[in-house]
Amino acid sequence: MVDLHLNIQKGKRLADQLYGQLLEKIVDGELKEGDKLPSENEISRAFGVSRPVIREALLRLQADGLVFSRQGVGSFVKARPPEGLIQFAEPSDVAGLLRCFEARLPFEGTAAGLAAVRATAEDVENIKKSLLALEAEIGGEGLADKADFDFHMAVAKATGNDFFVSILGSLNSAIKSGMQVALQITKGGTADRIRRIREEHRAIYEAIATGDAAAADLAMRYHIHRARIRVTDHMRDK
Repeated sequence: MVDLHLNIQKGKRLADQLYGQLLEKIVDGELKEGDKLPSENEISRAFGVSRPVIREALLRLQADGLVFSRQGVGSFVKARPPEGLIQFAEPSDVAGLLRCFEARLPFEGTAAGLAAVRATAEDVENIKKSLLALEAEIGGEGLADKADFDFHMAVAKATGNDFFVSILGSLNSAIKSGMQVALQITKGGTADRIRRIREEHRAIYEAIATGDAAAADLAMRYHIHRARIRVTDHMRDK
Protein backbone atom coordinates (compact mmCIF):
# COMPACT_ATOMS: atom_id res chain seq x y z
CA MET A 1 0.00 0.00 0.00
CA VAL A 2 1.24 3.50 -0.81
CA ASP A 3 2.14 5.77 2.07
CA LEU A 4 -0.94 7.84 2.88
CA HIS A 5 -1.10 10.71 5.31
CA LEU A 6 -3.37 13.74 5.05
CA ASN A 7 -1.86 17.02 6.20
CA ILE A 8 -5.08 18.90 6.89
CA GLN A 9 -5.08 22.61 6.07
CA LYS A 10 -7.67 24.91 7.60
CA GLY A 11 -10.01 26.71 5.22
CA LYS A 12 -9.82 24.09 2.46
CA ARG A 13 -12.38 21.40 1.73
CA LEU A 14 -11.30 17.96 2.95
CA ALA A 15 -12.35 16.34 -0.33
CA ASP A 16 -10.19 18.77 -2.29
CA GLN A 17 -7.23 18.12 0.02
CA LEU A 18 -7.62 14.35 -0.35
CA TYR A 19 -8.01 14.78 -4.13
CA GLY A 20 -4.81 16.83 -4.21
CA GLN A 21 -2.74 14.38 -2.22
CA LEU A 22 -3.90 11.40 -4.26
CA LEU A 23 -3.17 13.48 -7.37
CA GLU A 24 0.39 14.11 -6.14
CA LYS A 25 0.99 10.39 -5.82
CA ILE A 26 -0.26 9.83 -9.39
CA VAL A 27 1.87 12.65 -10.82
CA ASP A 28 4.95 11.52 -8.86
CA GLY A 29 4.53 7.98 -10.14
CA GLU A 30 4.00 6.48 -6.70
CA LEU A 31 0.65 5.39 -8.14
CA LYS A 32 1.20 4.39 -11.78
CA GLU A 33 -1.28 4.04 -14.64
CA GLY A 34 -3.19 0.80 -14.11
CA ASP A 35 -2.38 0.65 -10.38
CA LYS A 36 -5.24 0.01 -8.00
CA LEU A 37 -5.90 2.75 -5.49
CA PRO A 38 -6.14 1.83 -1.81
CA SER A 39 -9.67 0.84 -0.73
CA GLU A 40 -12.03 3.33 0.91
CA ASN A 41 -11.41 1.64 4.26
CA GLU A 42 -7.62 1.91 3.84
CA ILE A 43 -7.87 5.57 2.80
CA SER A 44 -10.22 6.29 5.70
CA ARG A 45 -7.83 4.79 8.22
CA ALA A 46 -4.74 6.44 6.74
CA PHE A 47 -6.20 9.91 6.19
CA GLY A 48 -8.67 9.95 9.06
CA VAL A 49 -11.54 11.18 6.89
CA SER A 50 -15.10 9.94 6.40
CA ARG A 51 -16.27 7.74 3.54
CA PRO A 52 -18.44 10.52 2.00
CA VAL A 53 -15.30 12.70 1.75
CA ILE A 54 -13.39 9.83 0.15
CA ARG A 55 -16.17 9.14 -2.34
CA GLU A 56 -16.36 12.80 -3.33
CA ALA A 57 -12.60 12.93 -3.95
CA LEU A 58 -12.64 9.68 -5.94
CA LEU A 59 -15.64 10.81 -8.00
CA ARG A 60 -13.82 14.05 -8.87
CA LEU A 61 -10.70 12.12 -9.89
CA GLN A 62 -12.94 9.89 -12.00
CA ALA A 63 -14.80 12.86 -13.56
CA ASP A 64 -11.45 14.46 -14.39
CA GLY A 65 -10.35 11.35 -16.27
CA LEU A 66 -7.56 10.46 -13.83
CA VAL A 67 -9.00 7.27 -12.32
CA PHE A 68 -11.65 4.73 -13.29
CA SER A 69 -13.76 2.40 -11.22
CA ARG A 70 -14.56 -1.29 -11.62
CA GLN A 71 -17.73 -2.39 -9.87
CA GLY A 72 -16.90 -4.56 -6.89
CA VAL A 73 -13.16 -4.35 -7.55
CA GLY A 74 -12.06 -0.80 -6.79
CA SER A 75 -10.57 2.32 -8.37
CA PHE A 76 -7.56 2.33 -10.69
CA VAL A 77 -5.25 5.03 -12.09
CA LYS A 78 -6.27 5.88 -15.65
CA ALA A 79 -3.92 8.72 -16.64
CA ARG A 80 -0.95 10.60 -15.24
CA PRO A 81 -1.18 14.38 -15.55
CA PRO A 82 1.86 16.48 -16.48
CA GLU A 83 4.17 17.36 -13.58
CA GLY A 84 3.38 21.03 -14.17
CA LEU A 85 -0.14 20.51 -12.86
CA ILE A 86 1.14 20.34 -9.29
CA GLN A 87 4.27 22.37 -9.97
CA PHE A 88 2.29 25.47 -10.96
CA ALA A 89 -0.74 24.95 -8.69
CA GLU A 90 -1.30 23.72 -5.16
CA PRO A 91 -2.49 20.11 -5.44
CA SER A 92 -5.50 20.83 -3.22
CA ASP A 93 -6.50 23.67 -5.59
CA VAL A 94 -6.48 21.51 -8.74
CA ALA A 95 -9.98 20.09 -8.21
CA GLY A 96 -11.35 23.64 -8.08
CA LEU A 97 -9.43 24.68 -11.20
CA LEU A 98 -10.86 21.74 -13.14
CA ARG A 99 -14.38 22.46 -11.85
CA CYS A 100 -13.93 25.96 -13.27
CA PHE A 101 -13.07 24.54 -16.71
CA GLU A 102 -16.18 22.35 -16.42
CA ALA A 103 -18.42 25.33 -15.64
CA ARG A 104 -16.92 27.43 -18.44
CA LEU A 105 -17.84 24.93 -21.17
CA PRO A 106 -21.60 25.64 -21.42
CA PHE A 107 -21.37 29.25 -20.20
CA GLU A 108 -18.71 30.47 -22.61
CA GLY A 109 -19.98 28.30 -25.44
CA THR A 110 -23.35 30.04 -25.20
CA ALA A 111 -21.64 33.43 -25.00
CA ALA A 112 -19.68 32.76 -28.20
CA GLY A 113 -22.84 31.67 -30.00
CA LEU A 114 -24.68 34.83 -28.95
CA ALA A 115 -21.68 36.97 -29.89
CA ALA A 116 -21.80 35.53 -33.40
CA VAL A 117 -25.34 36.86 -33.97
CA ARG A 118 -25.16 40.05 -31.89
CA ALA A 119 -21.63 41.41 -32.27
CA THR A 120 -21.28 44.88 -33.76
CA ALA A 121 -18.44 45.75 -36.12
CA GLU A 122 -16.70 47.36 -33.13
CA ASP A 123 -17.13 44.18 -31.06
CA VAL A 124 -15.61 42.05 -33.83
CA GLU A 125 -12.69 44.46 -34.11
CA ASN A 126 -12.11 44.30 -30.34
CA ILE A 127 -12.10 40.50 -30.42
CA LYS A 128 -9.64 40.60 -33.32
CA LYS A 129 -7.34 43.00 -31.43
CA SER A 130 -7.37 40.77 -28.35
CA LEU A 131 -6.68 37.74 -30.56
CA LEU A 132 -3.69 39.41 -32.21
CA ALA A 133 -2.34 40.44 -28.79
CA LEU A 134 -2.69 36.85 -27.55
CA GLU A 135 -1.02 35.42 -30.68
CA ALA A 136 1.87 37.83 -30.26
CA GLU A 137 2.40 37.04 -26.58
CA ILE A 138 1.76 33.32 -26.34
CA GLY A 139 5.09 32.29 -27.86
CA GLY A 140 7.08 34.84 -25.88
CA GLU A 141 8.65 34.79 -22.44
CA GLY A 142 5.56 35.96 -20.57
CA LEU A 143 2.52 33.86 -19.74
CA ALA A 144 -0.05 35.73 -21.88
CA ASP A 145 -2.74 34.99 -19.26
CA LYS A 146 -4.00 38.60 -19.32
CA ALA A 147 -4.22 38.56 -23.13
CA ASP A 148 -6.00 35.20 -22.95
CA PHE A 149 -8.55 36.48 -20.44
CA ASP A 150 -9.01 39.71 -22.42
CA PHE A 151 -9.95 37.63 -25.49
CA HIS A 152 -12.60 35.72 -23.58
CA MET A 153 -13.90 38.94 -22.02
CA ALA A 154 -14.13 40.57 -25.47
CA VAL A 155 -16.34 37.66 -26.56
CA ALA A 156 -18.53 38.06 -23.46
CA LYS A 157 -18.94 41.80 -24.14
CA ALA A 158 -19.95 41.04 -27.73
CA THR A 159 -23.06 39.21 -26.45
CA GLY A 160 -24.59 42.55 -25.53
CA ASN A 161 -25.65 40.93 -22.25
CA ASP A 162 -24.03 42.43 -19.16
CA PHE A 163 -24.68 39.27 -17.16
CA PHE A 164 -22.11 37.37 -19.23
CA VAL A 165 -19.59 40.13 -18.55
CA SER A 166 -20.39 40.18 -14.82
CA ILE A 167 -20.20 36.40 -14.44
CA LEU A 168 -16.91 36.18 -16.33
CA GLY A 169 -15.56 39.06 -14.26
CA SER A 170 -16.60 37.37 -11.00
CA LEU A 171 -14.72 34.25 -12.11
CA ASN A 172 -11.64 36.28 -13.08
CA SER A 173 -9.38 34.84 -10.39
CA ALA A 174 -10.37 31.20 -10.92
CA ILE A 175 -10.23 31.46 -14.72
CA LYS A 176 -6.84 33.19 -14.70
CA SER A 177 -5.48 30.57 -12.30
CA GLY A 178 -6.50 27.84 -14.73
CA MET A 179 -5.08 29.80 -17.66
CA GLN A 180 -1.78 30.32 -15.84
CA VAL A 181 -1.39 26.60 -15.14
CA ALA A 182 -2.34 25.66 -18.72
CA LEU A 183 0.01 28.26 -20.22
CA GLN A 184 2.90 27.28 -17.93
CA ILE A 185 2.51 23.67 -19.03
CA THR A 186 2.25 24.79 -22.65
CA LYS A 187 5.55 26.70 -22.41
CA GLY A 188 7.23 23.40 -21.55
CA GLY A 189 5.62 21.66 -24.52
CA THR A 190 6.23 21.77 -28.25
CA ALA A 191 5.73 24.48 -30.85
CA ASP A 192 2.79 22.43 -32.15
CA ARG A 193 0.97 22.88 -28.86
CA ILE A 194 1.36 26.66 -29.08
CA ARG A 195 0.18 26.54 -32.70
CA ARG A 196 -2.92 24.58 -31.72
CA ILE A 197 -3.82 27.11 -29.04
CA ARG A 198 -3.53 29.94 -31.55
CA GLU A 199 -5.70 27.98 -34.00
CA GLU A 200 -8.36 27.30 -31.37
CA HIS A 201 -8.70 31.00 -30.52
CA ARG A 202 -8.66 32.00 -34.19
CA ALA A 203 -11.46 29.50 -34.95
CA ILE A 204 -13.60 31.18 -32.27
CA TYR A 205 -12.91 34.62 -33.72
CA GLU A 206 -13.60 33.57 -37.32
CA ALA A 207 -16.91 31.93 -36.42
CA ILE A 208 -18.04 35.08 -34.60
CA ALA A 209 -16.80 37.35 -37.40
CA THR A 210 -18.79 35.38 -39.99
CA GLY A 211 -21.92 35.23 -37.83
CA ASP A 212 -21.94 31.43 -37.46
CA ALA A 213 -23.45 30.88 -34.01
CA ALA A 214 -23.26 27.06 -34.05
CA ALA A 215 -19.60 27.11 -35.11
CA ALA A 216 -18.73 29.76 -32.52
CA ASP A 217 -20.39 27.77 -29.71
CA LEU A 218 -18.62 24.58 -30.82
CA ALA A 219 -15.23 26.27 -31.28
CA MET A 220 -15.37 27.79 -27.78
CA ARG A 221 -16.41 24.52 -26.16
CA TYR A 222 -13.72 22.64 -28.06
CA HIS A 223 -11.06 25.14 -26.96
CA ILE A 224 -12.00 24.91 -23.27
CA HIS A 225 -12.24 21.11 -23.50
CA ARG A 226 -8.77 20.94 -25.07
CA ALA A 227 -7.35 23.34 -22.47
CA ARG A 228 -8.64 21.05 -19.74
CA ILE A 229 -7.08 18.01 -21.43
CA ARG A 230 -3.75 19.83 -21.74
CA VAL A 231 -3.54 20.15 -17.95
CA THR A 232 -4.74 16.64 -17.06
CA ASP A 233 -3.01 14.26 -19.47
CA HIS A 234 0.75 14.34 -19.99
CA MET A 235 0.56 12.12 -23.08
CA ARG A 236 -2.03 14.16 -25.01
CA ASP A 237 -1.52 17.22 -27.20
CA LYS A 238 2.22 17.57 -26.53
